[in-house]
Amino acid sequence: MTRLGALLAGGGARRFGRDKALALWAGRPLIAHAADILIQHSDALVVCGRLTSPLAVPHLADRPAPELGPLGGLCAALCHAAETGHAWVLTLGCDMPRIDAELLARLTAPGPGRHVAEAPIVGHWPTALAKPLLRHLSDGGERAVRRWAATTGIEAIAAGAPLVNVNTPADLAALAKDQLSGPQAR
Repeated sequence: MTRLGALLAGGGARRFGRDKALALWAGRPLIAHAADILIQHSDALVVCGRLTSPLAVPHLADRPAPELGPLGGLCAALCHAAETGHAWVLTLGCDMPRIDAELLARLTAPGPGRHVAEAPIVGHWPTALAKPLLRHLSDGGERAVRRWAATTGIEAIAAGAPLVNVNTPADLAALAKDQLSGPQAR
């Protein structure tokens, strides 16, 4: 069974004020740091919700339509995974340049799939959810990842440690001051 890594990179970055996926930390765009994490735990990588980035991987538009938020990006990843023969999709936000290795191990452990309660875009999703999610969004269903996941049997787990999520320029400045460099999970 193979796993597709999916960087969720849509959104307007209103709190950040500019494209945060391309904001630099440690000399590289945030999206590149997040990609480093996912590629270590996946067989292939895609970017969802945007059609360009500095990454040389497939870029997928939200499905079934643009501007559906993270759930549209997850739907694109699940549909792509189903079409390309992957059994699972591991998702991470493009603004999450670090994640605890132990958390990734808990997310990807055998079972029905999981997402992080504090940040539901971080998850491990069975590809079998592609058609149900596509139908849910096509029918105008709820667009919150957390509420949709609760209807699927996907388990919400606690992060167990603070998550690094860059939403504002102050978050990026705090990250730059941090003594650690690079993603924790490699």
